[in-house]
Amino acid sequence: MADPKGFLTTGREVARTRPVGERVKDWNEVYVPGSLLPIISKQAGRCMDCGIPFCHNGCPLGNLIPEWNDYAYREDWSAASERLHATNNFPEFTGRLCPAPCESACVLGINQPAVTIKNVEVSIIDKAWDSGDVTPQPPERLSGKTVAVIGSGPAGLAAAQQLTRAGHTVVVYERADRIGGLLRYGIPEFKMEKSHINRRIEQMRAEGTKFRTETEIGRDIDAAKLRRRYDSIVIAAGATVSRDLPVPGRELNGVHFAMEYLPLANKVQEGDLTVSPITAEGKHVVVIGGGDTGADCVGTAHRQGAASVTQLEIMPKPGEDRNANQPWPTFPMLYKVTSAHEEGGERLYSVSTTHFEGDEDGNVQSLHLIEVEFKDGKLEQKAGTERVIPAQLVTLAMGFTGTDQANGLVQQFGLELDERGNIARDEDYATNVDGVYVAGDAGRGQSLIVWAIAEGRSAARGVDRFLTGASALPAPIRPTDRSLMV
Repeated sequence: MADPKGFLTTGREVARTRPVGERVKDWNEVYVPGSLLPIISKQAGRCMDCGIPFCHNGCPLGNLIPEWNDYAYREDWSAASERLHATNNFPEFTGRLCPAPCESACVLGINQPAVTIKNVEVSIIDKAWDSGDVTPQPPERLSGKTVAVIGSGPAGLAAAQQLTRAGHTVVVYERADRIGGLLRYGIPEFKMEKSHINRRIEQMRAEGTKFRTETEIGRDIDAAKLRRRYDSIVIAAGATVSRDLPVPGRELNGVHFAMEYLPLANKVQEGDLTVSPITAEGKHVVVIGGGDTGADCVGTAHRQGAASVTQLEIMPKPGEDRNANQPWPTFPMLYKVTSAHEEGGERLYSVSTTHFEGDEDGNVQSLHLIEVEFKDGKLEQKAGTERVIPAQLVTLAMGFTGTDQANGLVQQFGLELDERGNIARDEDYATNVDGVYVAGDAGRGQSLIVWAIAEGRSAARGVDRFLTGASALPAPIRPTDRSLMV
């Protein structure tokens, strides 16, 4: 155990953020660089080294959290990095982007603020990169087998790295112009600078993974031809079909999906564009959807100089403490103030959009909403609560409904879908097509980055067994596993 009295003598302290007035003027990560290392060893010492570490249950990767907390407390950063990488291919991604269900399951969290597991994780991996502890791990020998991975998000990258290290020749196909999927173009720079993706891609190239960008399977390459070219295929194309809002005025200019808006802002940061074609500058912005993607839109609008930002959520405002029906160690639905919300704007709960209004040129100018409430399990409008708010840019951030079928990938492979429209798979992540596997949101539905990486690692084991008859690769989760919730 690191510090037997750490949880009694040390309070929870998290990473410091830069002043709002400073950070909204740039696109750098919001945290003060280097602010964690002076405090993180003591924070890691708050870990109780529980007899049953429920943080393992909260994390689908099965991260060895008490072990790397102990090493971080002792400032043995190399050993901490080794333990961290034993279960997670990309801890710099999860340490920045994961909502940390491990912290919700922390035993200390029963009656105290939980251990800052996420901050410890990102401190370990950042120190490992700075110290040169993260190096390529090419296979000792090649198997002679070939694998195509469709999609370069966290699930696809995790599967590709695992299979490359197992000795297979892996090619990752990405329809965008750069590798990273939604990590690249869906996550704003202020949440994760893309240099973190770039150096992982270079590590993977050095290990032997090959990448093909601007190649969409189904459109640029027929899926059936791809199947004949490779011994096995992993579909990790994500759940990229955005949920729409079919109300009058949806067709007006200025009403966009979040995934039309956010990628353009990221392309500006990549140097591809000088100014985004969809900008919030000087506009009244409304973000429909109260989740993380909505918060990303809020923070982006602030940096583009919006006149005002309003975020709408159809569900009631969550409480700041656990509800009785969401007991420890489940992942509770709590009121969360992200860095984007700290920067300003208004948040409205229990409201529904009825329609949009535009000007004579077809540009959206306002949004009509009404308050709603749940009665007998049904959502009902509250009469007399209608109101109009200005809206010159609207982003729809209401989640995703499934993998893209318009490109022909599903049909060309002849894949079966489950009752929710996801690609069906068995316990080994295999589809109904021999040798074709599916990992991540394409098979699970919209989920978290930590689940995507876990799925990629697990699917890699299924592919390795298919190709060689046996596998020593880990499989942290089954396709049917779900978050620790009630």
